[in-house]
Order: sequence, then C-alpha cells, then structure tokens
Amino acid sequence: MTWDAAANMDLINQPLLMIAGSRADTKYMTDEAFPKAVNAKSKELFLVDGATHIETYWKPEYVSQIVDKLISFYQTNL
Repeated sequence: MTWDAAANMDLINQPLLMIAGSRADTKYMTDEAFPKAVNAKSKELFLVDGATHIETYWKPEYVSQIVDKLISFYQTNL
C-alpha cells in the first residue's frame, strides 16, 4: 500500500497555503498536488526562492519569509 499526497486534494474546501523551496527535491509533489485543490476557498502556492526543503526549516532568511507569509495568509483567511 502506498500513500499519495496529491490524492483527494479536491476534498479541501478551506483556504490552502502550500509552501515549498524552489530548489526542494520534493517540490514536484507540491507541483502535482496544488492544481488538484480545485475546491479550496482560496489557495496560494508560496515558493521560497533558492531554498531546499530542509533549509526552509532552519535558515533564518527562509524561515523569516515563511513566517511573514503565514502571518499574512492567516490574517486574510482566519
């Protein structure tokens, strides 16, 4: 049995923010899943320019961009 992160994205009916590093090895999964969220009330893909997946967790310049985006997204959608 395998798990597919892109499966059932059409079930999301709340605001959706997906964040990925532009150089992330896992970005292809985000690219596949994001367009499938056709029922999200609003959706946004935020790419962190130059970041790998792991760097988005600890590099201050990337973390600060992500935190700013989260604050903005939550203020708009909560």
